[in-house]
Amino acid sequence: MAEQQKKKKYENEDALDYIMNLKSVPSKLPEHLQLLKTRVLCNNDAPQHTDTIQYSGAYAALGVDNSLRLDNFCENFKVKVNRLTDDTIEFDMIGIDPALANAFRRILIAEVPTMAIERVYIANNTSLIQDEVLAHRLGLIPISADPRLFEYPENAGDEKNEKNTIVFKLHVQCPINKEDKTRQTRITDFKAKRNVDSKPKTFTSFSCSQDSLPEFSSNPPRPTYLDIKLARLGAGQEIELEAHAVKGMGKTHAKWSPVATAWYRMLPEIVLLKDVEDKLAEELVNKCLQHVFDIEDIGGGKRKATVKNPRNCTLCRECIRGGKEWEDRISLRRVKGHFIFTVESTGALPPEVLFTEAVKILEDKCERVIAELS
Repeated sequence: MAEQQKKKKYENEDALDYIMNLKSVPSKLPEHLQLLKTRVLCNNDAPQHTDTIQYSGAYAALGVDNSLRLDNFCENFKVKVNRLTDDTIEFDMIGIDPALANAFRRILIAEVPTMAIERVYIANNTSLIQDEVLAHRLGLIPISADPRLFEYPENAGDEKNEKNTIVFKLHVQCPINKEDKTRQTRITDFKAKRNVDSKPKTFTSFSCSQDSLPEFSSNPPRPTYLDIKLARLGAGQEIELEAHAVKGMGKTHAKWSPVATAWYRMLPEIVLLKDVEDKLAEELVNKCLQHVFDIEDIGGGKRKATVKNPRNCTLCRECIRGGKEWEDRISLRRVKGHFIFTVESTGALPPEVLFTEAVKILEDKCERVIAELS
């Protein structure tokens, strides 16, 4: 009777759900196969089982479904922020494939747009730095301006206007002074041009300045860091130029990359297969320079090694070196579906905004693929 009720329950639902809920169908893999599927075993010579098993019928002989299902992904996927500063974010991405994690990393490096100096018009440069070198140094300066408020220059037919170009002006000189014969030109001398009515030595003028627009009134475009040294001027030397910052992506040039670094690693997992006590425990703690292990008292004058900070493990394998007996005591593993992401921003955008933008870009890519296939 109960079996007939179950059949009626699943008549209008997915047949796969009905099959997976049968008592004769195993709900999960045996322990040893589950370990090989979800962990990378880091032995003394090389890691093992590094591949991810994607084939839906890989465990069909055992009656276990290995297909990727949306409901399982939504249930297991998690993002946990561990550390957030003005320039850096560290978070865990749980329940995703390495290909998807790598897609986020590549998008962060090459496809999230920022503003960077593309053209430099030099009116006068009598310093020792050549024009090309000075222009290159200016291009690598992080610009604090929200790229979402600007358009790409090619959208306006390469016509410069206040919606696609930020104009900075630099005019410094070192006076002839017997006491101080040099002057350091820093980024504090590098300012956005505000007086649009005056006629500069270079030729650019807009109908209005970015400062007059409401979206820039509280946060005008500016260099992110004000302590960057651009040049050192000698007595009587002078630099006067105009620099144009435009919107671009890191795949065009590295100066548009919004991150200084974006990388991930799988979550370390250290398992003590045997009890490591007394002198061996002290030896193990002294082996690890990352302070992964600790010693605790277990009573009776004995002490035992424990795993205290597994996330600190850098996979140096020092703890399993020294003979096969150490490999039998400690198992170093990496969790395949758990990634520790670290994103360091150059300062153009906050790190939490960078990851949000990367998610939007990946979503747009998926929508374009679906549109092409439909």
